[in-house]
Amino acid sequence: MTDQPPPGGSYPPPPPGPSGGYESPSSGFEPPAPPPPPSGGSYPPPPPAAGGYAPPPPGPAVRALPTESYTPWLTRVLAWLVDSVPIAIVYSIGWVIALLTQQSQCVSSITQYDVSQYCYPQDSIIGLLAQGLASLAIFVYSIWNFGYRQGTTGSSLGKSVLKIKVVSENTGQPIGFGMSIVRQLAHIVDAIICYIGFLFPLWDAKRQTLADKIMTTVVLPIG
Repeated sequence: MTDQPPPGGSYPPPPPGPSGGYESPSSGFEPPAPPPPPSGGSYPPPPPAAGGYAPPPPGPAVRALPTESYTPWLTRVLAWLVDSVPIAIVYSIGWVIALLTQQSQCVSSITQYDVSQYCYPQDSIIGLLAQGLASLAIFVYSIWNFGYRQGTTGSSLGKSVLKIKVVSENTGQPIGFGMSIVRQLAHIVDAIICYIGFLFPLWDAKRQTLADKIMTTVVLPIG
């Protein structure tokens, strides 16, 4: 005897669930709950997309330091003198070689009443070459000292001796090679007003020159 469906062509409904209603076969599956947020009350931002740029965290700003925390004017002058020693030595060598190798150039003047001769010193080829090499050496030294060295470490040769450094007042970090060169060029503004711009650290609250204000840099002691 074969089983046949009950009259009406349908099976009896499934038994009711605990709540009194009928449960579908998939009602037992529940999606996992999301993890609770961290203690700060919000989820961290998603990571940047592939190939995107994530800006570095800002460094410590040095805008609000008291005046005594910045490098005094006299210390900055001493650092500049130390930086100038190699320049003075190289220039002097070129000048001495040119002086010792000078040649006398004479010109005769003949008039109706007088015959005279005038002699004057003239630089030799060796002297001109020595002065040219000296100028090239000074240029290379300045690019290295005030551009690369000061831009990457914050300190030129003289500033290293006096234990001071140039940093951005926005980040507290050295300003880099290119901006350090621009800062040196900005000292033209300090010199163009009768060099008064170099005296600004004597009364300025941050002891900045005009070039420092243009480049938003400050000079701080190391350590």
